[in-house]
Amino acid sequence: MNILTLMVILALIAAIGVLIWGVGSMAHGGTYDREHSDQIMFTRIVVQAVAFALIILAIIYAVF
Repeated sequence: MNILTLMVILALIAAIGVLIWGVGSMAHGGTYDREHSDQIMFTRIVVQAVAFALIILAIIYAVF
């Protein structure tokens, strides 16, 4: 397993973690959800973009 594979796995785990954090926040509701929902959504989008970029990089690395 090379470093790129490890980074992809960690990015995917982070994306799942942020997704669970957001769903848990929405399920709980209340003040915390109202105050942090935009921040959680932005964090999820950024983490997913990083994971996607790493996956594309891994595919390119594997092909060439």
